[in-house]
Amino acid sequence: MTAPVNHENAPPPEPKRRFWSVGRKILVGIIVIPILLFAFYMFSVINWTYSDGERAGILQKFSHKGWICKTWEGELAVTTVPGVAPEIFFFTVREENTSHKVESLLGKRVVLHYREHRGVPTTCFGMTDYWVDSLRVVE
Repeated sequence: MTAPVNHENAPPPEPKRRFWSVGRKILVGIIVIPILLFAFYMFSVINWTYSDGERAGILQKFSHKGWICKTWEGELAVTTVPGVAPEIFFFTVREENTSHKVESLLGKRVVLHYREHRGVPTTCFGMTDYWVDSLRVVE
């Protein structure tokens, strides 16, 4: 038989260290929560459009711009009356197949369908708020 253990002389147990101490919770709140909020903001700005519509005019410029993030940027000369100075509509094309179609139609009268994305915090998605997703030639 074993002798009974005397608990009176035993050292006190070490306190358990909690993984989620107050300091770590504050650190997570300061770092992780803003990153999650920014990610949600970017997701919503890129996937939801502020407006969409069409513009008709003559394609006059189209180029691949940017230092790090290269995007396709173009200009459409929108004229209301012949002989009047045109209003220039600046736009971005994000899809490769649409950019090839725009390039092939430079100098022609076209109708662009665009979606407006306001509040995008970087130019890596485009230098303008107007993202063209399709176009057609006006005869």
